[in-house]
Amino acid sequence: MTPTALHRSAGPPAEPLRLRALPDSLPGDAELIARSVADPAEFAPLFDRHAATVHSYLGRRVGELADDLLSETFLIAFRRRAAYRPEHVEVRPWLLGIATNVVRGHLRTEQRRYKALARAAAEPERHGTDPGDAADRLDAQALRGPLAAALAGLKPRDRDALLLLAWGELGYEEIAAVLDVPVGTVRSRLHRARRQTRAALSGLSVLDPTSEEGDR
Repeated sequence: MTPTALHRSAGPPAEPLRLRALPDSLPGDAELIARSVADPAEFAPLFDRHAATVHSYLGRRVGELADDLLSETFLIAFRRRAAYRPEHVEVRPWLLGIATNVVRGHLRTEQRRYKALARAAAEPERHGTDPGDAADRLDAQALRGPLAAALAGLKPRDRDALLLLAWGELGYEEIAAVLDVPVGTVRSRLHRARRQTRAALSGLSVLDPTSEEGDR
């Protein structure tokens, strides 16, 4: 071993490697909202994470109007971000609750949509229709006439609870939190909604919002 090598080996140990966060170690939803109070740009990733889910929920309720209501939902969420409390509800249910409140301002639109889908499902398919109607035809097939008609006939608050459960995939406590009602009230609303829709869905192989399987 040369004197130079001996000198190097006797020197202080090399500085330990510093751990760095992985690029995909992004902050959670609640942290982003907290940061966005001081830095509004921090709110943007929440749109990327949840816009598709919220849009799907809105689309099933109000059709093409979902694009406009999606923007309104996130604008309201942004304005209310300082009041958000993660101990009350997670961000996804919170956003779906805001979306539900936004839909309430368009109740007639939602009811007209369900009635139109009910009629469309009862009519034979027309050839040569505008390709832009494809989404509505698919919704008509998915909802089927009886279900769409039943949803149109529900009381708005009962329908909100039912669709947050079936389409928003929220649990009872989450629904109670976003609607700001007791869990017992959620159960009562779901019971009424199920009673009104169960007969209409009997024997249909479609998504059954009246089913109690998988209740959370």
